[in-house]
Amino acid sequence: MTSPDLVQLGHAPPRIRGAFRVNGETREVLYRPHLTLLELLREDLQLTGTKHGCELGECGACTVTVDGIPVLSCLVLAQAVEGQEITTIEGMADGPDLHPLQEAFVEVGAAQCGYCTPGVLLAADALLAGTPKPTRDEIKLALSGNLCRCTGYIKIYEAIELAAARMQGESAEPRRESLYGY
Repeated sequence: MTSPDLVQLGHAPPRIRGAFRVNGETREVLYRPHLTLLELLREDLQLTGTKHGCELGECGACTVTVDGIPVLSCLVLAQAVEGQEITTIEGMADGPDLHPLQEAFVEVGAAQCGYCTPGVLLAADALLAGTPKPTRDEIKLALSGNLCRCTGYIKIYEAIELAAARMQGESAEPRRESLYGY
């Protein structure tokens, strides 16, 4: 532990070497031990698709998955997930091919400003991995930690339902529901 005097004199805490498995690749990095996973992803690994929102775990903009489970990367120390499989929005597509959820979001118009979209997509992907045909209530529950200030959520729900159907091999078309649910 460094003393406050050393930090004031310009001596930064020592960096530690770590290996992080991100989007299917192992990335070695020297990082400050107090960094959150969000800071490591954005600052050290230059993966800026994960958004910096509230820093309090209340908005979901920083959602990534760790070993398939959605986590709020602003609340997790990077050290805690070293060696685990981390997936960010950059790892969702398969090369140039969008993930079915991403395709459905585009088709339905589920993203407006786009700030919440990476976190919502990763939370939805984790939901569909465990619940291939979720109900609307299951979708709402899975996304309850992801705030969107633009859409009113209906198009987001529709896009997830569309992607779920298509991922199950169903021939599905977008539902056109009004904002008011009728």
